[in-house]
Amino acid sequence: MIVLHARPSPGFRAEVDAVFGPGVVTHVDEAEPLDKVAGEITALLHVLTPVTREFIASAPNLKLIQKLGVGVNTIALDAARDNDVAVCNMPGTNSQAVAEMALSLMMAVLRRTCFFDARTRKGKGWTADPSELDYVGEIAGRTIGLVGFGNSTQRLAPVLEALGAKIVYTARSQHDVDYDYWPLDRLVAECDIVSLHIPLTEETRGVIDPLTMKPGAVLVNTARGELVDEARLVEALSSGHLRGAGLDVFANEPLSQSNPLLDLPNAVLAPHIAWLTPETLSRSLKVAYENCSRLTAGEPLLHQVI
Repeated sequence: MIVLHARPSPGFRAEVDAVFGPGVVTHVDEAEPLDKVAGEITALLHVLTPVTREFIASAPNLKLIQKLGVGVNTIALDAARDNDVAVCNMPGTNSQAVAEMALSLMMAVLRRTCFFDARTRKGKGWTADPSELDYVGEIAGRTIGLVGFGNSTQRLAPVLEALGAKIVYTARSQHDVDYDYWPLDRLVAECDIVSLHIPLTEETRGVIDPLTMKPGAVLVNTARGELVDEARLVEALSSGHLRGAGLDVFANEPLSQSNPLLDLPNAVLAPHIAWLTPETLSRSLKVAYENCSRLTAGEPLLHQVI
């Protein structure tokens, strides 16, 4: 049994049937546990709901956890290894969508799109205090630091450069590119915009302290919420130390209604959907189908992590 554990849209369901065949994949809502089907699952198509050690132990026929995306921090990898369950991801399938979302968040913060949208809808768009316009800005002329230089940032960098920004980056190793490589601490301290594109690991957890960023800078995060010290981010935004932040990810998801980020007008927020476009899903399902076919045939899997 192949199980998709998610809350798919009608279009996504139709694409699953188009790629795998009608009725081949069993859908289980992400809010529902997998207990009822645990004994029958051979391949799990995983989105975000954590795959726990307990679930893996309860699924004796499970052979493959296929992440529809890149980050595998929501999977109990040690348990998968201990139970001979393969874990695969799919680097590159969501890179275009993430690059475009990062760009849109930068622009939304700089142009204060949400602030002016809300006022315009209330008939107050033309009555904002003129000082509010002192806090808008352009991409051009700013130094943008890309933390990580994988598929999404390689798409994003030339677009930002074409708009007039200076691009610098940091990564585990330097790349043969025309952009300057800066150590992380310098990039965070000196860049006008810092955009995060690295996985969450024990080494990267809390690696970004927003209060060490340049005053008036912008933070964009389309990677993982736990890369950032969220309490200090709230402080940096509330105090005006940061101009703003564009956030698609958070330390705890879904975002609690008591989270202070919700009350900050200089924060643009989205519910972890940077990767989520019909185009991404189509590319992802084709990789998932290929790996399920390879699993059945006993062939090497694509992008195997474990």
